[in-house]
Amino acid sequence: METKIGSLDSCKPATCNDVGSLPSNGVVSTIQSSAVPFNSAEATLGRHLARRLVQIGVSDVFSVPGDFNLTLLDHLIAEPGLTLIGCCNELNAGYAADGYARARGVGACVVTFTVGGLSVLNAIAGAYSENLPVICIVGGPNSNDYGTNRVLHHTIGLPDFSQELRCFQTVTCFQAVVNNLEDAHELIDTGISTALKESKPVYISVSCNLPAIPHPTFSREPVPFSLSPNDGRRTETVAKACNAFVQLADSCGYALAVMPSAKGLVPEHHPHFIGTYWGAVSTAFCAEIVESADAYLFAGPIFNDYSSVGYSLLLKKEKAIIVQPDRVVIGNGPAFGCVLMKDFLIALGKRLKPNATAYENYHRIYVPDGHPLKSEPKEALRVNVLFQHIQKLLSGETAVIAETGDSWFNCQKLKLPQGCGYEFQMQYGSIGWSVGATLGYAQAVPDKRVIACIGDGSFQVTAQDVSTMLRCGQKSIIFLINNGGYTIEVEIHDGPYNVIKNWNYTALVDAIHNGEGNCWTTKVRCEEELIEAIETATGAKKECLCFIEVIVHKDDTSKELLEWGSRVSAANSRPPNPQ
Repeated sequence: METKIGSLDSCKPATCNDVGSLPSNGVVSTIQSSAVPFNSAEATLGRHLARRLVQIGVSDVFSVPGDFNLTLLDHLIAEPGLTLIGCCNELNAGYAADGYARARGVGACVVTFTVGGLSVLNAIAGAYSENLPVICIVGGPNSNDYGTNRVLHHTIGLPDFSQELRCFQTVTCFQAVVNNLEDAHELIDTGISTALKESKPVYISVSCNLPAIPHPTFSREPVPFSLSPNDGRRTETVAKACNAFVQLADSCGYALAVMPSAKGLVPEHHPHFIGTYWGAVSTAFCAEIVESADAYLFAGPIFNDYSSVGYSLLLKKEKAIIVQPDRVVIGNGPAFGCVLMKDFLIALGKRLKPNATAYENYHRIYVPDGHPLKSEPKEALRVNVLFQHIQKLLSGETAVIAETGDSWFNCQKLKLPQGCGYEFQMQYGSIGWSVGATLGYAQAVPDKRVIACIGDGSFQVTAQDVSTMLRCGQKSIIFLINNGGYTIEVEIHDGPYNVIKNWNYTALVDAIHNGEGNCWTTKVRCEEELIEAIETATGAKKECLCFIEVIVHKDDTSKELLEWGSRVSAANSRPPNPQ
């Protein structure tokens, strides 16, 4: 992590030696040249930042206006190829940038000083936990106020402007405070390049009086920062590692599984794919094969209390090869650093002898999935019936967003067709994430129809930005699963605090719609109504944002949540170790 703060002298003249040059060490920049003559009105700090975002593949920026960022927003709007999307609050703007980065490889949001920055902070922390390069831009105080003893609004009433910066230092890999023109070019470009190289969020604060001012440095060729051929953008890096992983599976014949957070990264139609390994709540027959194997290779795993089902995985360290993005650990033995995952997997695939024993064992014990009991006419809708019908919706032209909660487990059981996207926030698990993430993901890939599965408790946290989906003309399908509370928390530890006030969710969305944009809502209480709703959403209303409120019993959960909840509860309630 690195923090850079501009000097207080904003009037220092530029020297003729401040012209950037391309690196001479053989590495290349992923940012393309778009030099602008200095006398052009476009050679301003604001337009420089806007151009940089466009150059790295960002065509939409999620924002909430505030007095410290208004001038900057003017310059972002003026940039061809960049669309400014106003969100209802900063938290959702951050979640939208998160969802956008999952699809595009990088995302960006713009908020105002402190009140906006601290509001977006939770979303940036989530992006950090999920290794997402999000450029968080904050409109900061006037450059003349730095170094004075003035107290500004949007602060806690102290003449100290660093509170926001200090908060971001632990959830971003680079922080820059741009309060003078002389080093603005370097700070901005270094921040953006660091986000791409580290695949983590960065924080860039820009003084409110600087965006409209031209400076010679903003006409430079791309900064002499560079990305080595082994860095690249997140989507390219992940794709190459995933391809190498599949190539390894092809060459060795081993059984192939994913941990829950990796669902969607490898093709589920692979001939040796056996499902999701998630300990006691794994896909049927998957855990038995993984945990009984003579050895197992994990690529990029995160073994936390959630992914390990309360630390209950039956794995033996001495049998594991753990491959991380830049290191390999073999059992209890040596660890090798400076080894890229992609390179290691490709090299290993060339040396392994084919061995299909594990997959053959799986094939012998495998019993096909059963089907939910057939519903009686007008019988209350069950969650397993709902997801049986969601499965039929999936294709290469769809993407699934699974909210924290029982949707984790129900969506995990969906079989993804080739090309179908899938995202959820496994590590951070912030309820409400999916509303903003759906907005951002759908904006990033308009050719896919996003299918979001959201619980009622989570929806109440971030519901407002359905409004922004409508303003953007998105056509996602939202299944709002109304079971009257925080079901995932009920299964960990029940109490009256897990019961929420019921809303008329379709009426709420209709009110947000207010006759502007294309929106269709409906409530379903039985399978017949669900079938009719899906037919409408994929037929007559296929060009609309479709909001389907699914009313189910409060105790209707997946069996996986019941098992997972009891194990996580046991892990949470362990007594203190003896002192």
